Amino acid sequence: MKKDQILPESTKIVNAASPLFRKGICIQGYEGSFHQVAALQYFGKNTSIIPCASFRELVKLASDSTASNGAIMAIENSIAGSILPNYNLLQQSKLTVIGEVYLSISQNLLVNKGVQLADIKEVHSHPMAILQCLDFLEQHKFKLIETEDTALSAKLVQQHKSKYIAAIASKLAAELFNLDIIAPDIQTQKTNITRFLVLQRTNIALPVVGADKASIYFQTNHAKGILAQVLQTISKLDINLSKLQSMPIPGSHFKYGFYADMEFDEQKQFTKMLSLIEPLTNSVKIFGIYKKGKLVKG
Repeated sequence: MKKDQILPESTKIVNAASPLFRKGICIQGYEGSFHQVAALQYFGKNTSIIPCASFRELVKLASDSTASNGAIMAIENSIAGSILPNYNLLQQSKLTVIGEVYLSISQNLLVNKGVQLADIKEVHSHPMAILQCLDFLEQHKFKLIETEDTALSAKLVQQHKSKYIAAIASKLAAELFNLDIIAPDIQTQKTNITRFLVLQRTNIALPVVGADKASIYFQTNHAKGILAQVLQTISKLDINLSKLQSMPIPGSHFKYGFYADMEFDEQKQFTKMLSLIEPLTNSVKIFGIYKKGKLVKG
């Protein structure tokens, strides 16, 4: 293995009841956000969460042993695609991927108790949530107000006690802020899935039993046909390349590195693949070796 090939020390899924998670799990956004929904699905309903204003803050706090015990971070969406800046944040961090969650996103129209659809004059939410629900919203004469977060919009509806304002947010936000769901599942595209990575500091992560997926980053020497050779090597070992994402190498003249997700039956397939692509790459970094996530309802 090359000197610059970086392996995670270990990975393991740990129960949320463990003392390991008493500090809490970092999420991007506010209480009631879809990040929190994903965290509760993975770690359990009693998981403590640490809201972060940005993904950069999330990575910073997740890397701090005095502040948290890890994080859940969105990495791609079935409609919007990859969240490219998060790949760079992950590459620069000392965090390891220990799992993943595929969350089916359900957008809902939330109101205070007793409010009727005819009462609503304004709908508040994140711009992306509003766009996802335009077919429903355009059937009404609502004034659409963009905000920084879906869950924060729900919280403000509850705080103002207004009968004229609604929010688009998760079912969890409705529960947390005691709001009624006056119209459920109002998103236009019913198949809207966000993939979240479960992150833990590399120095405390342990091996995942039954791991069948890995996420890596590699760079080639950009010789003619070299990427095709790497991909052929992966395929010959019966490894499913479930994702390949190119990203410019900072400071280079339009040269690219590649983020890849790989699925396999046995981890020895992945280990052998690493040894075979070594002569074809300049560097390889392993973000994590973990179990494939299951689709859950948000």
